[in-house]
Parts: sequence; C-alpha cells; structure tokens
Amino acid sequence: MKFRSVILGASALALLSVGSAKADGELFFYNWSNYFPPELMEKFEEETGIKVTLDVYDSNETMLAKLQAGASGYDIAVASDYMVDVMIKEGLATEIDAKDFENFKNVAKPHDTMKYDPDRKYSATYLWGTTGFTYDASATDAEMERSWKEFFEPREEFRGKIGALNDEVEMFNAASYYAGVEKCTEDPAEAQKVLDVLLKQKPYIAVYSSEGTIDRMSAREVSMHMQWNGAAHRTKETIPEAVFVYPKEGLTYWSDHFVVPTGAPNLENAKTFLNWMMKPENAAEASNYAGYMNSIKGSGEFMDPSMNEDPAVNMPEEYADLLIAGQNCSVKARDLRNRVWTKLKS
Repeated sequence: MKFRSVILGASALALLSVGSAKADGELFFYNWSNYFPPELMEKFEEETGIKVTLDVYDSNETMLAKLQAGASGYDIAVASDYMVDVMIKEGLATEIDAKDFENFKNVAKPHDTMKYDPDRKYSATYLWGTTGFTYDASATDAEMERSWKEFFEPREEFRGKIGALNDEVEMFNAASYYAGVEKCTEDPAEAQKVLDVLLKQKPYIAVYSSEGTIDRMSAREVSMHMQWNGAAHRTKETIPEAVFVYPKEGLTYWSDHFVVPTGAPNLENAKTFLNWMMKPENAAEASNYAGYMNSIKGSGEFMDPSMNEDPAVNMPEEYADLLIAGQNCSVKARDLRNRVWTKLKS
C-alpha cells in the first residue's frame, strides 16, 4: 500500500529544533509509520489550507528520546497511553483542553477521559487496539495453542521465520505474561525470567522490526509476527489464512492519543487538526486505513464492514478478560526493563 511520508532532513530538523519554524498554514506531525491515511491528510490540507509535514518513528521510546533531546518543532505527536503520562510529567506536553473543542461531543465514553489525563487537558483520543501475534495457518498442519508459547517456543516449522516487534515495552510485556511475572516488576530475579524467555526465543527470530509487519507477512518472508491487531487485520486482506491469536496468558490493551508537544510552533493549527479528527467520517477513515477501532460516536456508519467481521478487530466477547491495560511503570522498573532489552539486543 502506498504511504506518503515526508521524512524531515537534517536541515529541517535543525530548524524545527530551535522552535523557530512558525509559518502560517503549516503543521508538523510526528506519528508511527503507516498509521495515518495519506488520503485523509490530503483531505485535511484541502479543507483547511494547512500543509502537513509528516515525520515517523518506530516506538514510543524513539519519539520520547527525540523530544527529550530538544526537538521542539512538532505540533502533534501520537503517544500511547502510558507515554502520555511520561510526557505530562516531564513537561513535554502542552495544555490544550480538548474538552473545549467543538467536536469533543462526539467522543464516546470511556474515551472522553483517560487514566493519565482524566480531564483531557493534554491529549485527544486517536485509535485503540491490542498486541498479540499472527501466524500463517497454511505454514503448519498443527493445531496451534492459544498461547504465547507458540511465539516464544515455536514449533519447528516456524523457527527462523518469526518477526518480533522492535519494541522493548511490547516484547517485555508479552514475555512477562508468558513467564507469569508482573510486567512492571522491580525485582531483578523476575526480570531475569523475562530475559530467559526472550533469549531462548532469539535464535528463532528472523527480524526485530516494528515497521513493515504487514508487508513482511504478506510476502511470506516470515510465517509468524508479533503484531498490533490492526496490522493483523490488514495482513488478513492479503493472506486469508492469517490468524490473530489472543493468548490465554493475556495480552496488552492499548490506546493511542494525540499530544501537542511543548514548544509547538503552530499551536492553533494543531487544535484545528485535533478538532477535525473528532468528526465521525474522518475518524472512520483512519480506522479503515489502520485497521484499529476509534472512539468517535457516529463513525460506525462510515466503517468498512470487514472490520466488524474480523475477530482481530472485533474481539470475541469470551476474550475480554484476557485484556491487560497499558501501564506506566516506575523509573526503577523501566530501567530494569531497558537493561533486559539491551542485553537481548547486544
């Protein structure tokens, strides 16, 4: 699928970092790759006259590191639930009072609030979903277990043909569920159990990458991939045999949000964009493209029927108790998790 991405060059980033790029009619958007419809971006530009420049990242931590390093030229960044908390606490988020926006009335409960920003002073809802793994059923004759075991201790036919997300949070969380360890553990002995799971799996991994998971599965470069459920939905469009697994040990439920970083050069344009994205038809187009559910009332009538027919997106009710909410771990727990990830990748 064609994806229009304007990656900012060194000179542009240098300009943005000093917060001096204050041109009317511009918006600098920092987002996950392949996570916003090019056509919707063009529609926004046509309707508002605001030109959008898109820069992309592959993890919340990559985005955070750039902002912490002083890249103050972004008007909007997309942050997962726990990362919203980090940005607020570190002074990296601008107060926007999203509840005052004209179209906030379209936000469905419980998404009109969130754990880390209960009054929606710093964030506006985007999309939400789950993180599990997908396998190509045509690659095996086995009856697969609904368990992380299939991912971390793969059958022979999947060894060397597994894609993992290059994301320390998602990988640590999944391994902690499988190991029976609290994902925000501060205990080095428990973290070692998680590392053991990840190290045992490592020889069977073809690639650690959070980008291109759909293309990689569709081209059958790998037969199994850790994926967000929206990516699994889009994989199934090209591989009908693709199966998204809800592991019995549990899986992460997450939500992504728009945040205006501190120092945004085009604050009013950012607010215009956020209000515009709360229109049902626009939220639906984002869902149809990315394969994730949105939180906007009235968007259902604009949604692709295939979204409702795919269990990867429309989760069967019996799996509801498997969902584990995202969590912003303590500094000690985050440092321990990072050490595990560093050892794994070394």
